[in-house]
Amino acid sequence: MDNRILIAYATKHGATAEIATRIGDVLRGAGLTAEVLPANRVGDLTAYQAVVLGSAVYIGQWRKEAARFLKANEQVLSQRPVWLFSSGPTGEGDPVQLTSGWRLPKALEPVADRIHARDVAVFHGALDPDKMNGLEKLMIKNVKAPVGDFRDWEAITVWAMAIVDALKNEGW
Repeated sequence: MDNRILIAYATKHGATAEIATRIGDVLRGAGLTAEVLPANRVGDLTAYQAVVLGSAVYIGQWRKEAARFLKANEQVLSQRPVWLFSSGPTGEGDPVQLTSGWRLPKALEPVADRIHARDVAVFHGALDPDKMNGLEKLMIKNVKAPVGDFRDWEAITVWAMAIVDALKNEGW
C-alpha cells in the first residue's frame, strides 16, 4: 500500500489553503504521496497513513470545520503521525511570541495531547481588506491588526521538510 498523507485545512479567505498547498507541494517534491483537501471535504481517513491539519485563526479560535475534524477523528488520528498548524498572526516577529505562546485554542489542546501530535506550528497569516466584510474590517481596525501578507514561505517549507525527514526516518 502506498503511504498517503492528508493535508487538511480550514480557511476563510484562502491564505491557509495556500499554506496547506505549499506543504503538499514540499511533501510531493520529496517523493511522498500527499493530498490537500478542505477539512470539511474529507470523508474516511483509512486511506491516509499520516495527517497534517491546519486552520486559520480568528479571535483565538480555529475555524469550526477544522476543530470538528480534529475532534471527530481523534481515535483514528491517535493511530497515525499527525502534525498541526495554526495560521493567523500578522505583523513582524516570531508568530508564537505574537500570540503570547499560544499555539492552539485551549479547547483543542487536550485532543492534540491525546493524539500525540508530532508538532504544533504557528505561521504568520495574511489579512486582505479586499476579501473582508464590513464587520471583519471593523474588528481588524479595533484590534489594530497589521494588514497585509505576512506568511513566511521559508518557515513553512522548513516545517514541511521536517515532516518529510520524520517520515523518511520511519521508512516512508
